[in-house]
Amino acid sequence: MKNRIIAAGLIAFSALGACDQNPSPDSQNSKKENAMSQRDPFAEARKIDAPVIEKRPEEITQHGVTRVDNYGWLRDEGWQEVLRDPSKLDADIRDMLEAENDYYAAVTEDLEGLRKKLFDEMRGRIKEDDSSVPSKDGDWKYWTKFRDGGEYPVFMRAPVSGGEEQIIYDGDAERGDSKFFSIGDVAHSPDHKLEAIATDRLGSEYYTIAVRNMETGEEQGETIESADGAGVVWSADSQSFFYIQRDDNQRPKWVKLHRLGDDTANDKLIYEETDDAFFLDIGKSQSGDYVFISSGNHVTSETRFIPAGSPDSEPVLIAPRAPNVLYDVDHHGDQFFIKTNDDGAVDYKIVTAPVSSPGKENWKDWLAHKPGSQIVDFTTFENYIVRLERENALPRIVISTYDGDSHEVSFDEAAYALGMDAGYEYDTSVIRFSYESPSTPEQTFDYDMSSRTRTLLKTQEVPSGHDPSLYAVERIEATGEGGAKIPVTILRLKGTPTDGSAPALLYGYGSYGYATSASFSTNILPLVDRGAVYAIAHIRGGADKGRQWYLDGKLDKKMNTFTDFNAAAEALIDKGYTSVGRIVSYGGSAGGLLVGASVNLRPDLYGGVIAAVPFVDVINTISDADLPLTPPEWEEWGNPITSAEEYQWIAGYSPYDNIQHTDYPPVMATGGLTDYRVTYWEPAKWIARLREEATGGPFVLRMNMGAGHGGSAARFERLDERAHLYAFALKAWGIEDAKPVKHGN
Repeated sequence: MKNRIIAAGLIAFSALGACDQNPSPDSQNSKKENAMSQRDPFAEARKIDAPVIEKRPEEITQHGVTRVDNYGWLRDEGWQEVLRDPSKLDADIRDMLEAENDYYAAVTEDLEGLRKKLFDEMRGRIKEDDSSVPSKDGDWKYWTKFRDGGEYPVFMRAPVSGGEEQIIYDGDAERGDSKFFSIGDVAHSPDHKLEAIATDRLGSEYYTIAVRNMETGEEQGETIESADGAGVVWSADSQSFFYIQRDDNQRPKWVKLHRLGDDTANDKLIYEETDDAFFLDIGKSQSGDYVFISSGNHVTSETRFIPAGSPDSEPVLIAPRAPNVLYDVDHHGDQFFIKTNDDGAVDYKIVTAPVSSPGKENWKDWLAHKPGSQIVDFTTFENYIVRLERENALPRIVISTYDGDSHEVSFDEAAYALGMDAGYEYDTSVIRFSYESPSTPEQTFDYDMSSRTRTLLKTQEVPSGHDPSLYAVERIEATGEGGAKIPVTILRLKGTPTDGSAPALLYGYGSYGYATSASFSTNILPLVDRGAVYAIAHIRGGADKGRQWYLDGKLDKKMNTFTDFNAAAEALIDKGYTSVGRIVSYGGSAGGLLVGASVNLRPDLYGGVIAAVPFVDVINTISDADLPLTPPEWEEWGNPITSAEEYQWIAGYSPYDNIQHTDYPPVMATGGLTDYRVTYWEPAKWIARLREEATGGPFVLRMNMGAGHGGSAARFERLDERAHLYAFALKAWGIEDAKPVKHGN
């Protein structure tokens, strides 16, 4: 089972750390003059009066340091209740958020036509009646499809031997009149008779699980509330399933077993996680023989198992949690295969343990640790073990027999992304994977592990036309603090000049050890087709170059994340891809923290900032143990409650607390009222304080009053949200009227 860590979406100092390229003064001055010669796109917008947010000063003292928070009142005292019922929001706060939305509408009123064009272009690149490639499970095959104009997937199945296709869950029909609707999981039972469906109608990620008969579509009558979006894991006999339930603070706390037909109030408690710093996950081995219950955070984990055929059994612990030791388990024969970073295996190794006595004293190395080559994921099949690895920000698939014979599936482009789908079956010689690059639409392959041949099953269609030969995909390196070499992936039209005149969108994340893939996105093409350079900074704090890359960008080393990002911006400038003041930075959640902290260090470097659901009020949030994600975040950022040193780390970079009294570029932040990961008040407070402390701007907030962290879950509504972000970037660059390059059909 693959561990699923839930992240909040989320900071020490060296103001000149990003300038290791040392461009010549003449070169730098000419680029600044180039930027200054650009017209001021937001000059008229700055004449519009921004909302006046009332200051209600609150003094907060920690470790002998006192800070004043003028906008802490924007946090509703009953925020937990608001997650479940947004109508409960305090009237003063609602008025403020609506005023912010009105101000955003006024500042960007002239972009309405551009947003419509961008939306139409993005929608025109989507095959509306698309389908996934079916996956076989016994006598059935399962897939999803979309209708023309449909917002949500329709879940389908059909007999492998041939026969009528059957709709088993219709997302469009099920939405009804809900303003927000998200499908967390549709899981069919092993006997193919029932399905358990997890849905969220608020955006707060409290899911409701219902059970239906797949043949008749009838509800079984049992409903589970406050469930986790991971869905369910069925027992082998299809008569019961495991699920996770969340507490009032949105923490996944209990694994329960529900027997069909029983009152859900009497569901059996299988495991309770008592440590608020640990989150739960459930899954099943690829063999289908075992159910795994994993408890962990970003640095420590432990796993228990239950035979899928004996769901009432007590869970058996494989190895107790140990500080900074992670492990992830799958099953083959009489052994568990375990991916772990134990014994200094920073980028992981694979060990085996007997099912009968899986304790750590019986772990034996099967695949040795190779520093710099991270084992990202692995799956065990009857005759093969398949792993996804990453080295120097590039992935690869490695296939091995159990006696150690192995080979790689090779690819040629300078930057690309891979996805691996284990499917439903265990005794198979075929795996499915996807391949894409920033210029190459996604391709889905079946790969025969015995004959070492691949079969192309599907290529992503772009109905409005897409010519990969028009684009250049390039990889450069920036130099960060300590000489670190930071990969930067670039997508541009081949005709876009590299004389410093082009605008650039620089994207980054850089937290929790998540790697940013060099994938294909039709949504970014409207910007690139208008002459913008799109760049991805593979910075420390992510695991793009292995887990050590992550460790070098967290806790006391977190500042590396932000100086790396600024170094990536400087590298783009030095190599002529863009110039000072022509870069718009873009990040969401922890990436919003990234762009907020980076612009505080170098407000002169950027021409605009887009921060989607940004984690920017870091010191206040990580000092509040009652918030849903704070306790597990202490391993990522430090604990400012107990440690004065760790308080200083965070206070040194928290975007809300380090705004300079100088000109800032235009900033756009977004938020979601029912977002429990990055609560709505964080971007609201940040924008208010930017207006108070900084000059320049404008500083605008667009708050979704009916969604959570991910915004809308409907595919075209998501495009509309993206169109707002991109129109803001185009205006910041002063190229709102630019025409996109033409593609042939």
